[in-house]
Amino acid sequence: MTVRSSFVTAAALVVLAAASGKLSAQATHRIELAKGIAANDFQFKPARIRAHPGDILVFRVTGGGNHSIVFEADGIPAAVRTALGAAMPRRVGDLAGPLFGPEAEYRIVLPALPAGEYRFYCLPHRAYDETAVLVVE
Repeated sequence: MTVRSSFVTAAALVVLAAASGKLSAQATHRIELAKGIAANDFQFKPARIRAHPGDILVFRVTGGGNHSIVFEADGIPAAVRTALGAAMPRRVGDLAGPLFGPEAEYRIVLPALPAGEYRFYCLPHRAYDETAVLVVE
């Protein structure tokens, strides 16, 4: 196969993938980890994120001291847990990212996960119900 025919074949595959809807632009989702007005009001903004594999989740602390991202492992098959965990840099445990402070960011490139809901929380503020849901489409 020549270089030219390889290029034409690759271009044809891209066109076919786009036509079938399997090729989409990568999106960046910004999620704030914040403290509300009340003393015990800690929250993710937004608390429901809709994303696709390949999208980037950017978590940024905007208030309330140090935060973290921990996905609930219950009900997630082992292979899916492994893929999600591998996408989390500087993990400190199973599906648990590190603590990060004010104005810091934590990024996850969403791996190829089955469609569904994946719940997560902030470990230091779990008692204050700082929780959210990632909806993979």
